[in-house]
Amino acid sequence: MEIERKYLIRELPENLETYAYHDIEQAYLCTAPVVRIRRQDDRYILTYKSSGMMAHEEYNLPLTREAYEHLKAKADGNVITKRRYLIPLDDVLTIELDLFSGTFAGMILAEVEFPTEEAANTFTPPDWFIEDVTFKKEYHNSYLSSVALT
Repeated sequence: MEIERKYLIRELPENLETYAYHDIEQAYLCTAPVVRIRRQDDRYILTYKSSGMMAHEEYNLPLTREAYEHLKAKADGNVITKRRYLIPLDDVLTIELDLFSGTFAGMILAEVEFPTEEAANTFTPPDWFIEDVTFKKEYHNSYLSSVALT
């Protein structure tokens, strides 16, 4: 079970470059249900996600680079690229700060994954978070993959 909330942020944290990060490229083969392929640095993953905005089942399977490239050619819509910074919040929680590039350059979202729905529902975000957009579909990557760009 993946339980996460998404936020818009007010400002980037200081010393962002000191945090670990991953370069991510992902595309969607299907959005209902979600079937995603992702390159994260030098790892390749196929992911299935059940329905749900904050909590859903998620299954990850490893792919080879060749399989990823083959499936990427069959993906629908926009390929999403971003750099994900991993910012420790406490001993349990980590903020995943996504700075989008390419098609969605300039978009910045923060995600926090939780061990339980209760923890997610009682979470108090840091001051530099502006708005909880967990339940707004337009901030979910699967939706962004299908946005028609003009």
